[in-house]
Amino acid sequence: MKIDFANLQYQYQLYKTEIDEAIHAVLDKSNYIMGEEVSQLESSLQDFTGAKHAITCSSGTDALLLAMMALDIQPGDEIITTPFTFIATAETIAFLKAIPVFVDIDEKTYNIDTSKIEAKITNNTKAIMPVSLYGQPSNMDAIQAIADKHNLKVIVDGAQSFGSTYKGKTDSNLGDISTTSFFPAKPLGCFGDGGAVFTNDNALAQKMKSLRVHGQSKRYHHQYIGMGGRMDTLQCAIVNVKLKHYAKDLKLRQIVAQKYTEALKSKDLILPFVDERATSAFAQYSIRIQNRNDVQAHLKEKGIPTAVHYPMPLHLQECFAYLGYKKGDFPVSEMISE
Repeated sequence: MKIDFANLQYQYQLYKTEIDEAIHAVLDKSNYIMGEEVSQLESSLQDFTGAKHAITCSSGTDALLLAMMALDIQPGDEIITTPFTFIATAETIAFLKAIPVFVDIDEKTYNIDTSKIEAKITNNTKAIMPVSLYGQPSNMDAIQAIADKHNLKVIVDGAQSFGSTYKGKTDSNLGDISTTSFFPAKPLGCFGDGGAVFTNDNALAQKMKSLRVHGQSKRYHHQYIGMGGRMDTLQCAIVNVKLKHYAKDLKLRQIVAQKYTEALKSKDLILPFVDERATSAFAQYSIRIQNRNDVQAHLKEKGIPTAVHYPMPLHLQECFAYLGYKKGDFPVSEMISE
C-alpha cells in the first residue's frame, strides 16, 4: 500500500458531483474572470471567518503582496517576521524592496517568539508578519500589544491555517490584514492556485480590491500601481463547494491529529504542541526526532510519505545572503530545521 501525502483524488471524489456541477456551470456561462462565483465565494468566506471583507486573489503569495501594497510598504521599510517558514513569507517582503527582519521561533509552537520582537523594532519598522505555522496561530495578544505600542501594522500569514482559531476567533479575523492560500494541498484547497486576503478595514479592503485588478478604480482608470492578482472563476466555484463541507473536514483533520498524538505519545518523539488559546488546522502533523533520515527511509519502505517542513531556515538561504545573517543567529530555528 502507498499512501499519498495529500490525497487530492480522494478529496475530489468525496464531493465529485457537486464540484463537477459547479465547474460545468462556469463553463456554460464562460465567464472565467470575475464571474459571479467569485463574489459568491467572497461572501461565503466572510460568513465563515467573521471577517468584514474577504477578497480572493491568485495565490497565497500574491495575498501577502496585496496586503503589503495596501499598507504602502516602501523600499527600505522593515517587516519583522520568522525565518522558519515557507520562503514566500520573506520573499514577498524582499520583492517589494523592503527588508525582512528575522526573529527566532518559540521551541514549542514553532511560531515567532514574541518575547524577542521588541528588540528588533527600529524607526524603519512598519509591520509585524507572524506566520500561523503548520496551522496554528501565533501568540496574537502579545503581537497586537507590541504593534499597538509602537504603531505598527500586523499582517497574518495564514497560508497554512485557514479555519484555525485564537481565543475563539478565526485567524482570518486577526491583525490588520490576514492572508490565506488555497493551494491544492492546503487544508482548504482549490484545483490550481488561489488565495484570499481578509480585513475589517473598509479602506484597506477597497484598496486591495483595486490592487488585484491593476489598481483600477473603474475600467481603464488606474488609481494605483497594481497587479494581475485575481482568482479565476473556476477555482472560486471549486472552493465554494469545498467550503460548504469545510467545518466537517476540518474537524476530521483534528480528529486524525488526535489519533496520531494518542498513538505516538509514548514514543521518543516531540509531538505538536497546540496553545490552549488556539486550535490548529493541522496543515501538517509535524514531529521532531533525532534520526530523521533513517525514520524517513523506514517509513518510505512501508509506503508512508513524509516531508521536512523546513530543512533550511530562511536566514541561511542563498537568496537572503545580502541580509548578512549567519549560522548561529537563530539557534532555535536552526535546531528545529535539523
